[in-house]
Amino acid sequence: MQELIDLKRSSIDFERNLIFIKKGKGGKDRVTLLSNELKLDLLKYYSNYNFRTDYLIEGRNSKYSKKSVQKILEIAGKSIHKKVNPHMLRHSFATHLLEAGVNIRYIQKLLGHSNVKTTEIYTHVSNKSLENIKSPLDSLYKKNYNFSNIKNV
Repeated sequence: MQELIDLKRSSIDFERNLIFIKKGKGGKDRVTLLSNELKLDLLKYYSNYNFRTDYLIEGRNSKYSKKSVQKILEIAGKSIHKKVNPHMLRHSFATHLLEAGVNIRYIQKLLGHSNVKTTEIYTHVSNKSLENIKSPLDSLYKKNYNFSNIKNV
């Protein structure tokens, strides 16, 4: 959540659809994705809002507060009948990338993890991912191997 609160407009690269996170979790810099849909919404937001600070999302006095972000997520969660928190959004992001076939090493980089084991915690194996895995035996059957000739050993 702090990464969002600390995000400045200058950290968004609209040309390459990237967001540069400076001093994120663990004090590390990293790069993550900017979706095309969010990009369009941000460009509309930029054109209709008169900024007083460098922050992407401004509060009354400067940057947004944690309490305000939590309240927004609480309201959004009610519409889907779920309790939503920033960690769930991060976990969902990682899971959807995994289900889309993105290599776990890329997900690791996008989340800013030093160790892939940490990423594996975020990305539980889903049934959708398992459905896409083909048994190596399938390719043998396609080659018309006749397994009926194999005798008990």
